[in-house]
Amino acid sequence: MRSRTSDAKLINLFLDMLAAEQGAGANTLDAYRRDLTDFSEFLGRAGQNFAAVETQALRDYLADLDTRGFKSSSVARRLSAMRHLFRFLLNERIRGDDPAAILSGPKRGRGLPKVLSISDVDRLLVRAKVLTEAPEASRPQQLRAMRLYCLLEVLYATGMRVSELVALPVSAARRDARMIVVRGKGNKERLVPLNEASRQAMADYLAAMQAHKPDAKKNAKQNAASSKWLFPSFGESGHLTRQHFARDLKELAASAGLAPRLVSPHVLRHAFASHLLHNGADLRIVQTLLGHTDISTTQIYTHVVEERLKSLVRDLHPLAEK
Repeated sequence: MRSRTSDAKLINLFLDMLAAEQGAGANTLDAYRRDLTDFSEFLGRAGQNFAAVETQALRDYLADLDTRGFKSSSVARRLSAMRHLFRFLLNERIRGDDPAAILSGPKRGRGLPKVLSISDVDRLLVRAKVLTEAPEASRPQQLRAMRLYCLLEVLYATGMRVSELVALPVSAARRDARMIVVRGKGNKERLVPLNEASRQAMADYLAAMQAHKPDAKKNAKQNAASSKWLFPSFGESGHLTRQHFARDLKELAASAGLAPRLVSPHVLRHAFASHLLHNGADLRIVQTLLGHTDISTTQIYTHVVEERLKSLVRDLHPLAEK
């Protein structure tokens, strides 16, 4: 009987649907699995399951999250996962109703993104460049410094998601490339322009990496495996991980005299968008560059546009006070 299907199996079916029909990435799937597994364990302690649970049990779970000290944003995310799950179960006729349909989420304000100033980003770039030229550094240390500088230049030049950045193919480093193809969420592709600094950083890093490769005859298999990625690694993914880059970036921030807690790959993505808008870029263009499907996601940066409009009126209006 379908009603006896275990929660774990239903979670797997749901995640398979997200991956196949919506192109959900590994990070998204992992987040859904964690949230729904926690929900399933809560229901299990009361002898309930996804196939038969009623709305009141969902309310009890949300209250439990609040008791455990979850932020409103985290509670809202769990509720979103529940809604998607039960909508799926209804569509698949595993359930005849949707117990999450009438639930309301916690009220929450949408906080402004953390943003580094242009001078802060300059400090990071200058410090990263200095480290690539350190005379006392060994060849592996120099290569690691060049990799970090390249990552930083490309991230600030393009505003890519960190998962998109670390998974760039080696072909992205072609010296004559003015645009690169980025594969984003849902496996969707978009074109992103490169500036001269990012192109030069990629070319220098790639040249250094090729010069540093071990003897080809002794390590042919290893070289073939790593040649696909611009930022190769020996891990399971074959390329540098998001976590590794984030750690290196925080170390760089400390070295540059910035608070490490304020610096992350995502904060640099925010800086890219905010600095563009501050200098007059159109919100729709920024939406395209960031790979946002919905303009409402990009509108979190409208505080930058509002500040620019205020300054324009203050500085340029003929009746403004001088």
